[in-house]
Formats: sequence, C-alpha cells, structure tokens
Amino acid sequence: MTTADPAGDDAERSPLGSRFSGPRFPGSRFRGALRRRLGVDPRAFAAFRVALGVVLLVDLALRARNLTAFYTDAGVLPRATLAEVYPVAARLSLHAVTGEPRAVALLFLAAAVAAVALALGYRTRVATAVSLVLLASLQARNPFVLNAGDVLLVRLLGAGLLCPLGARWSLDAVRRGDGATPAAGRVAAATDRVAGPAAALPLVLVVVVYVSNAVEKLRGTAWPAGEAVERVFRLTYLHGPLGGLVPEWSPLLTAATYGWLALLVASPLLIAAAGRLRATLAGTLLAAHLSMALALQIGVFSVISAAALLPFFPPFVWDRVERGVAPVADRIRSVAGRGFAAEPTTPDPTDSEPLRTVRDRAAAVVPVLAAVLLVALVAWNGMALGLVETPDPVASVADPTESGWDMFAPNPPTTDALVAASATTADGDRIDALYGDRVARDRPPADARAYPTARWRKLLALLADDPEPARVDAVLGHLCDRADAFAGGGRVASVSLSFVDVDVETGETRTETLGSRECTPV
Repeated sequence: MTTADPAGDDAERSPLGSRFSGPRFPGSRFRGALRRRLGVDPRAFAAFRVALGVVLLVDLALRARNLTAFYTDAGVLPRATLAEVYPVAARLSLHAVTGEPRAVALLFLAAAVAAVALALGYRTRVATAVSLVLLASLQARNPFVLNAGDVLLVRLLGAGLLCPLGARWSLDAVRRGDGATPAAGRVAAATDRVAGPAAALPLVLVVVVYVSNAVEKLRGTAWPAGEAVERVFRLTYLHGPLGGLVPEWSPLLTAATYGWLALLVASPLLIAAAGRLRATLAGTLLAAHLSMALALQIGVFSVISAAALLPFFPPFVWDRVERGVAPVADRIRSVAGRGFAAEPTTPDPTDSEPLRTVRDRAAAVVPVLAAVLLVALVAWNGMALGLVETPDPVASVADPTESGWDMFAPNPPTTDALVAASATTADGDRIDALYGDRVARDRPPADARAYPTARWRKLLALLADDPEPARVDAVLGHLCDRADAFAGGGRVASVSLSFVDVDVETGETRTETLGSRECTPV
C-alpha cells in the first residue's frame, strides 16, 4: 500500500489519483528507516515528472531532425522491411500505420503535447500514459536506432505511471485546490514521503542499472586497470560538444575511470543510505551524467539518467528548492488558479460514482502490480548477469543476456568507427551523402568521418555487423535521395557506403565497403 509519512500534514494521492488515508506505519525504527530509504518526497516525484517531460521534448526534437530518414517509407527502414525483420513491432507501432512524413509528424506533435502536459502536471496520469504509448510506438517503428537510454526512458515512464507524479508542483494540484496555500508556507507540510512498492519501483530500477553495469565492468580488464576512460576518449566518433577538449593526461583519465567505477559500486547506497550521504551520492552521479552529456555523443542517455536520480533526493533538498522558488511559484500558482477558477462550474465527469469505484479498485491493484514488477526486475537482471539460472519457460521465449546494462562494458571498444558515404553526380563531382559537402574524387580512408548523430551511428554500426540485403538497399536508396537534396535535385548518379575502422592502439586502418547503388537522375 502507498502511504504518507506520518510526519506530514497533507494527505497524498494514491497512484491512481484517489485520496488515500491508509493505515500509518507503526513508529518502529525499522519501518521508519525503511520508509526513509524506499519512500519518496512528493516534490521529488514532481521534479522527476518535469524532467521526464523535458527529456521527452528534447528526444522528440532530436529525432525530428531525421524524421523522414528513420520513420517513413522514404527512409532507411520502410514498413515492408520492418515487417520482415520485426513483425510484432510492425503490427503494434502506431507510427507504422502509415509511411507518410506528414502523418508521422502529427504523431510527433501529439507526443510533444503529451510531454508538455506531463511537465506541467495537467491530467498527469493521462499525459504519462499517452507519452508512454507514443514513445513505445516510436521506438518500435525503428528498433535499429535505439540505445540503453531509450530502454531506460520507457521503463521510467512505466514506473512513473504507478506513482503520484502530479501530487505537487502541478496544474492538477491547483485544480484540486492543493495550491491555495503560498509555497513558502507549504514547505513543512510537503515533507510527507510516498512509500510502497510503486514508489520503490523507480528507485530499484535505477540501482539495478548501476549495479548491473558495475558487475559487467568488473568482469573486464580495462576498468579495473584504470584504462577505460582514456580508451573511450580516443574514440573520435564518441566526441560530444566538449569531448575533444578533454586533456589527454593519463593520471586524470585514470582517476576518472576509478572514480566512475567507485560510484557504480557504491550505487546501492542510494537505497541503503539516507539523508546527506544519499543526497551527496545522488548529486555526484547527477553531475557526472551531465558532464557526460557534454563530453560524449551518446544521445539523451545522460539526461535520462540524470532525471532518474531526482527521486533519491531527500526532503531537506526540496525544502531549500521550494523556499528558493517560492515567490515565482506563488505567482504561477495564482495565475493558474485564476484560470481554473474562470472555468464554468460544471460537474466533473471524472468524479462520477462509477468512475470513482473503478479508480479505487484500480488503486488497490497498483501495489500488487508494482510488487510483481519489482520482483521481475530484479530476477530478470539477475538472469542477464548470469547470477540466476534462466528458467526454461523464460529461455524459450527470450534471452535475458541480450538486454543487459553493459554500457562500455566489460571493456570499451579499441576501434574508432568512422563512415564514408560518397555520392557521385552526373557531372562526376563527389559529395558526402551524409553531410552534403564536397569530397576528393579519390577519397582516402583518412577522410572518413564520424557519424552525424548517435542514432545514425547505432543504425549503421548494426548494419555493418549484419548487412541484411533489404536493409542495405533501403539505406542506399535513402542516401540517393539525401545526396540528391544536397546536390540540388536530379543530379546524383550513384552512392556508395563504406566503414573505416581505426585501431586506436596500433593505428591500423581497415576499410569495408558495405555496398553501392545506382541512383536515377532526372
């Protein structure tokens, strides 16, 4: 059951929106300690909600740059090819209903509206559910551009669906009248902790990710030897906005290796500890993830991980945050309150007796569902690490080892992976089919470049490992259209795609041509 800390004065919402006033925890030290570790401040859930909404918007904006390339029939994975490779995903994805860019753009717009509603806390549970469905649909449309951050984001949204994300700092709270008291006077009353299996689910999920990655890293040689971070920064294809500015000083990079490994090993303290120790560890991990976002080209993984850490911060952190933003929050609450007060006073259909009954019954199921998910989460990752034997019924339908959290583990790559996508025009000129600039007629491997985005890298790296003909032809066909747009229309005669691997230790270069294709100039 989800309960509130008895130290607080405010009743909280249950995971499905109804008021709960379940039995208080006894005043035993054990239960109090457990609540401090597995309970979450409602304001932490509010910050988590806002962060999820912002991350979803950033993710959509980054994906929209390649909307046609990744999610339409004119791109690298037409629906027919998707149906051959991932038939279940093709049937379940809303984004696979049509291959037209305009229709897909409308789904992007709908997802953006839901993300804004989630960030503002308006109809929070509905906004969370819609965001989850549309995100899962988008990811199913092109599984070849996904990374660990995408998997984590879906699971965080799923866990958030069971939690009272709209209990604080939300338009829902204003609509309920919970925002009538000025923020400065609500600090003491807002320190209730939401406790129960649903509140524990996002916490355990994050710790499981860290622990799984720590185990994988310790199984390798580069991390225990202090060489991993230096090896990562030798890979130019991973350089983010500031990646090239990281000093090539071995002692510093060795310290960074051991420092990050130590944080991963210490991650169980996010649950086992409380108070300032927990806040310090969460804050250090958060700062490390944000620095990765600047140094490495790993998509939105870093900001997703940073958002996932917010529920770990204890009440004293949110007391300070709330006091700091109180004047601005009061003005926003006042404006929002007037807006809702101006609405016609018509009966709210969501407050009808049948719906309240359904909602209350669903609320009773949430703790049970969350408890089952908690057990499944730990068991699945135990099987993925080989710590728990995979039962035959599970092994017959899935392989847990294929979905572990092995980022840069057990060892980082030692090969710098570059790409050379060349297009030849009818006049004999050569341009880069991915970037659009001119290249030398006889392009040497040294002119190969890093991938345009992390998702392009994921797509083409998987294609290099498994050059399935239908997918290769689709990618080359899209490169024809892409290069033709760069060249001015109707001028591209052919394209070719090659991968260049450079061993960062020996400097040895290997070039592999994936394929070439004649285009159709008009």
